[in-house]
Amino acid sequence: MKLSQARLRIAFIITEDWFFVSHFLPMLRATRELGLDVVVITRVGKHAHIIEDLGARVVPLDIERGHLGLLSIGSSIGHIAKTLRREKIDLIHCIALRSVVTGGLAAMLAGVSGRIFAVTGGGLLAADRSVKSALGRFALRSLLRFLRSRGSNHFLFENATDPHAFGLDPVYAGVTVLGGAGIDPDYYSPLPSPSGDGLKLAIVGRMVWSKGADLAVKAVSIARERGHDVSLSLFGLPDPSNPRSLSVEALRAWSDLPGIEWRGSISDVREVWAENDLCCMPTRGGEGLPRSILEAAACSRPILTTNVPGCRDFVRNGREGWLVPVDDSAALAERICALALDKASVAAAGTRARQRVVYGFTEARVMEQVEDVYRNICNAIGRPL
Repeated sequence: MKLSQARLRIAFIITEDWFFVSHFLPMLRATRELGLDVVVITRVGKHAHIIEDLGARVVPLDIERGHLGLLSIGSSIGHIAKTLRREKIDLIHCIALRSVVTGGLAAMLAGVSGRIFAVTGGGLLAADRSVKSALGRFALRSLLRFLRSRGSNHFLFENATDPHAFGLDPVYAGVTVLGGAGIDPDYYSPLPSPSGDGLKLAIVGRMVWSKGADLAVKAVSIARERGHDVSLSLFGLPDPSNPRSLSVEALRAWSDLPGIEWRGSISDVREVWAENDLCCMPTRGGEGLPRSILEAAACSRPILTTNVPGCRDFVRNGREGWLVPVDDSAALAERICALALDKASVAAAGTRARQRVVYGFTEARVMEQVEDVYRNICNAIGRPL
């Protein structure tokens, strides 16, 4: 390892340590392969030791996670700027919108000119059609354009639509579209179809309004009323920091319905796909490229989702799965009824979903792309690797 490489220090800025571990370890491995010193600035929960075991140092981000309010943003910016100066950071890699906003402005205050901004979707601002959310989207577009004009920047997106949505032309040299965070196809290996004649659907993710679990519950209930042997399992927990989190009471009430079960959190998602036929994700939007659908696809499970950015970047209707209109439980029910009568098509689509992951959405592919970005940014700030 060259001495100059060892002295070059990068800081990942992300709200939660579990989020970094679940989605972005390939990027950490890429920095280590290039010989960078790595600091991860995050709220510390139960996963810091995993990050440190991979050679990074964790610096606690002692702020409350929540919506992008002005007071919260101001406090975060000051705290992060102080940390960047103290740690003598050369470049930053901010992950998700809150970190892009706070970390990007903090880097300007701290004099960090090399910046990578990973926009992992629009979240609730994109899924919610209210006037307030529209104003928020306008403000974010303006801020991202402002950040782009200062220093050496590179933006990472997870689908082809989001660069336009955030006011950044994807042909701009500082924009890269990744295949999500990447999947290890050896770890998420193909699984045999579950036994039984019924169609078993599962949702894996945070139990929040934007993910559309309520639509799936209604659609499966309709399908069962029509006499189809279908069931739905919900895996995940409410998110108290999300203003539209589902309540525990609502989830338990759904579990009282025939064919519906809320199963809570799961430590190994492969167990979910060993016992379910189909990944259901009727999201209302705001996704980057959901890792949950890539994991399911790698396990040879097809995807039933909505026609929104991110999801439609992976699922080609009728090939790796099926796309239905947003916020349309009736259309979702129609598709579930059709698939309940044609499980052979479900299995065939699962095989194609696995192939699509292997040929374009792997950790190795994402690491290659990210390493190129790091090299370009380091060259731009006069610290070539």
